[in-house]
Amino acid sequence: MRMMDRGAIAVLPAAPVRYRNADVEYRYRQDSDFHYLTGFDEPEAVAVLVPGRPQGEFIMFVRERDPEREAWDGARAGPEGVIEACGADDAFPIDDIDDILPGLLERCTRVFCTMGVHPEFDQLLMGWVNTLRSQARHGLHAPQEFVALDHLLHEMRLVKSRPELEAMRRAARVTVGAHLRALRAAAPGRTEYEIEAELLHEFHRHHGEAAYRPIVASGPNACVMHHHATERELREGELLLVDAGCELDCYASDVTRTLPVGGRFDPRQRAIYEVVLEAQRAAIAAVRPGNHWNDPHEAAVRAVTEGLVRIGLLKGQPSRLVRERAYQPFFTHRTGHWLGMDVHDVGEYKIGEDWRLLEPGMVVTVEPGVYLPPGMAGVPKAWRGIGVRIEDDVAVTDGDPEVLTAGLPADPDAIERLVQDG
Repeated sequence: MRMMDRGAIAVLPAAPVRYRNADVEYRYRQDSDFHYLTGFDEPEAVAVLVPGRPQGEFIMFVRERDPEREAWDGARAGPEGVIEACGADDAFPIDDIDDILPGLLERCTRVFCTMGVHPEFDQLLMGWVNTLRSQARHGLHAPQEFVALDHLLHEMRLVKSRPELEAMRRAARVTVGAHLRALRAAAPGRTEYEIEAELLHEFHRHHGEAAYRPIVASGPNACVMHHHATERELREGELLLVDAGCELDCYASDVTRTLPVGGRFDPRQRAIYEVVLEAQRAAIAAVRPGNHWNDPHEAAVRAVTEGLVRIGLLKGQPSRLVRERAYQPFFTHRTGHWLGMDVHDVGEYKIGEDWRLLEPGMVVTVEPGVYLPPGMAGVPKAWRGIGVRIEDDVAVTDGDPEVLTAGLPADPDAIERLVQDG
């Protein structure tokens, strides 16, 4: 509200209920921006911020208490409850919004909103503003400007507070436990979907959810970036790539490990694994305040290129190969992304034409990978079908980077021991 200043109003709806099929709802997940501002996790709600309003600056419209509906769908906070639970200055029934919100809009010149995120609500908001404009001859004043709330809000969300970082540490701890469970279950004869079930069990056991659909990819499937079929049987001597993260209290984790089914990397698998691990360590070391966003990626690219030259899959001077992007057929994606309430979290990667500088409180993933699909041309057949990615969640601090997921080993010897002990 300090950034909005007086004369402005922010209007933000809760996420609508979504249906999987017929009358079966998906599990409700609140809009991240709405949760960030309010901490309120019911649907059919609208948050309003009016800086400088004497009667209260933070207003909520929510569902009324309804014993009959609550007997079916669970308890509701109601207007009184949301004041107590979320610290709202005032609250009204959502059914009264048509009567009350235009009066709040009428006092303002600028409307901050997330236009385009919830199109049905956008139409309602435009309807209220147009109604005010149509009554200008009666002395009513309509806002003259719509401003993207995202610009202010997403910059705030990009830099995490201490409580947010602690929430992300909790999500990371659950994710580490889930991956350890998956490592120990990864035996020949099991299926990808059985490993996925182990991950989900651990998430749910801690009252969490999957932050995204887990990727459990065995053998050549590890070369598919977003493999989701999960039907293949795990085979002795192949690799299993597991990319999964828990969402806890609306904060996400995102972690990948690659492990040998049967408990031993063969020499080529280990060679690729060590190239990727070296690249990850170089990238994590570059997650420091004052470095720009692209520094970790550049460090990973150099390490991958040097590693591929060392094991004979690329030939030439590494510096020239980096300039020519010779690594790209093997390393097909960037090294990371912002992480927070969303897995691919909000926040700009560039300011103007320049990569933005890293600041304490930002959280990134660091996830280099090397992939040699079965049909890859120009690669000896013995190397084909190997896919390795290693990913951790890393917070920028005033000094050394904090690896939130450091409890999950990445060293290949430790990975082998965990699989063997399973």
